[in-house]
Amino acid sequence: MKFALLNDKRIEATKRAKGVCPCCGSELVARCGEIKVHHWSHKKKCDDHWWENETEWHRNWKNKFPKECQEIIQKDESGEKHIADVKTRSGWVLEFQHSAISREERDSRDYFYTNLIWVVDGTRRPTDIKQFQNLINQARLIKPVSEIDYPEDFRLIREWGSSKSIVLIDFSANELLLIYEGCFIGDFSKNFFIELMNNTETDEFYKALLNPIQKLIAENKAYKNESRRISEQIAKEEDLKIRKEYGIKDDEDWFDGRWGIRVYKRSK
Repeated sequence: MKFALLNDKRIEATKRAKGVCPCCGSELVARCGEIKVHHWSHKKKCDDHWWENETEWHRNWKNKFPKECQEIIQKDESGEKHIADVKTRSGWVLEFQHSAISREERDSRDYFYTNLIWVVDGTRRPTDIKQFQNLINQARLIKPVSEIDYPEDFRLIREWGSSKSIVLIDFSANELLLIYEGCFIGDFSKNFFIELMNNTETDEFYKALLNPIQKLIAENKAYKNESRRISEQIAKEEDLKIRKEYGIKDDEDWFDGRWGIRVYKRSK
């Protein structure tokens, strides 16, 4: 935890400082060693069961946004409270996820927060980087969006593709990978994303990134549907032609075998 409360003011961890958790109100201990980033630690488990220890990756992402946007308490109608990693001025909640997370918890956060964007650490498992390397290279050639033929082959997509929120994968490059509708990927500048999120326009993210991708996906689906329609029409015309030529009845089917047309009675 980066911030504690002292006399209703948010303070960062320094040696011998004292503070309380802004979410549960319990006493915090300032951890200010030489190796890990300075942080606050609970003496007892925080009431926010979603809270987890930060990594350097996690803290670096939070620091890309103003302090007043970091670690913002969110409450629903029932009184349940959680600390969002970042809530932008335009209302987006950003959750930076390094450690493994169950689908149940991910779904809970999806429904608790509105306008949620996940940023997932893609470097946690080296095998994920290897899996996506060819895919990323291909996506860059087919910018800005590419359909994945076998999404179940990619573990990150299996884990995150069903999220109802926006999911971005950070492979520690200059670009982020967007997983959309479980089988489409897009990539765009990390700096551009940060700039957009620090913008005060709520719908800027949709205008700049999602709307163009949604348009391309719609065009891709329309093209496939039209190709399928044409193929079905050609097959139908071929069927009528063969039936007429060979006198095949309505209750009979045919196939083009090695030695020509073969007719067989349709099973009921």
